[in-house]
Amino acid sequence: MTGKIFLKLIVGVFALLLLALVTVDYFATNVAQENYVQNLTQQLTDKGRMLALMFPAPESVTPEQARKMAQAVGGRITVVRADGKVLLDTDANAAEMENHRSRKEIREAFEQGKGSEIRQSATIGVSFLYVAVPAAGGGSAIRIAFPLSEINRQIGQIRGKILASTSAAFLPAILIAAILARFISRRLAAIMAHAGELARGNFRARLPEVDSSEFGQLAQTLNETAENLQQTVAQLQHEHAELEKLERIRKDFVINVSHELRTPLASIQGYTETLIDGALADPDHNMRFLGIIRHNAERLARLTEDLLTLSRVEQKRQKFEFDLHSANSLIHDAFELVGPIARKSLIELVEERAPDDVMVCCDSEAVSQILSNLLDNAIKYTPAGGKITVGAKALGTMVEFFVRDTGAGIPEEDLPRLFERFYRVDKARSRELGGTGLGLSIVKHLVAAHNGTTRVESVLGQGSTFFFTLPVDEAVLGEETLNPEFTAS
Repeated sequence: MTGKIFLKLIVGVFALLLLALVTVDYFATNVAQENYVQNLTQQLTDKGRMLALMFPAPESVTPEQARKMAQAVGGRITVVRADGKVLLDTDANAAEMENHRSRKEIREAFEQGKGSEIRQSATIGVSFLYVAVPAAGGGSAIRIAFPLSEINRQIGQIRGKILASTSAAFLPAILIAAILARFISRRLAAIMAHAGELARGNFRARLPEVDSSEFGQLAQTLNETAENLQQTVAQLQHEHAELEKLERIRKDFVINVSHELRTPLASIQGYTETLIDGALADPDHNMRFLGIIRHNAERLARLTEDLLTLSRVEQKRQKFEFDLHSANSLIHDAFELVGPIARKSLIELVEERAPDDVMVCCDSEAVSQILSNLLDNAIKYTPAGGKITVGAKALGTMVEFFVRDTGAGIPEEDLPRLFERFYRVDKARSRELGGTGLGLSIVKHLVAAHNGTTRVESVLGQGSTFFFTLPVDEAVLGEETLNPEFTAS
């Protein structure tokens, strides 16, 4: 590619130089010819006047004298009388020559004191430069004719010198043009190759040479274009991946919700039909069947409530009222809610109090739901006689809360997916205990709405610890979170 560009540039430069050389030759030749003829005309005029002074009566000049004068002046000499009759000519018989009164140079010589003209001689058929001056007394004129072939020869020599000088002057220009063509062809080839890479979708390609020249500015522009295209493609790929992820989540959500609803609905429908078919009058089974229907109805209610809560948070419709609250008071309020359930399950609740001055900026109802979900989860998976510990500690601009239990623990491979919707470690036991599979997902979204983070640590057979952080003041929440129209993401 570089060779083709170089060849085209060199051919173009040579064409321009050749055109310039032809133009210089044309104008220089015309100027040289004009100047040469003008100077020669003046010289011949001076020689004719000198002859007029030397021979006041030209008609008395003998042919021999005329030939010597012609050799001296380097041209043909003709003596013409005022009435146009040719008295003497060094190259022809004067008696046989026609009247010269109408000749331009003769007429101007008598009228203006000198005359000249370039034309072909009617007598000998050769082109001359004719110059005429009046002789002393004005009765005749002396005309000197210089062969035009000699003029052309002299001009040809001048033209050859001009062409040689111009050609020699063009040699450095050709060398410089070749160097520039090589440089330009390399830069153009690099730019074209880079453009080809962009056309093929390789937006990571960059031009290495960037300077202040026009090529450098073009290279910088192409590099900026490539970077913008790379960022745009990366963003589109990311958005595409997110859309695919959302689509998978939507499909999984529909499948999971359908599955979660189908079991209790099928149970309610089955036991209701059994009661209608006659079991309603059976005192040994009717109350048990009604209890099962009630249990599944409560499960549907909890599932529906959790779905609505999660939907409000995810779709940014959940309103939050942020204020400063004591970390210990939030933990104590959560204990009050789940205390009866824990005591009924023979589980010990332990509170690890933070310093009394530890405050958090939060929505108290959201934090109550976070702690309730974590404590409810811990109670479900902690056996009788176990212990659940809740506490908090300050970590700079955040306060970290934790809920630790002595339950069965969670397998390591399940930890990364624990906060996903409907994800359960032990699906059968979770449904048996009435779990919806949405509690930890709600916790994650509510904590994120406070610009906090969630994590979990667990050892199989020894228990689990769930952590979440809340900010200590409004500055950590940020403007978007504090906006009255804020909704959690």
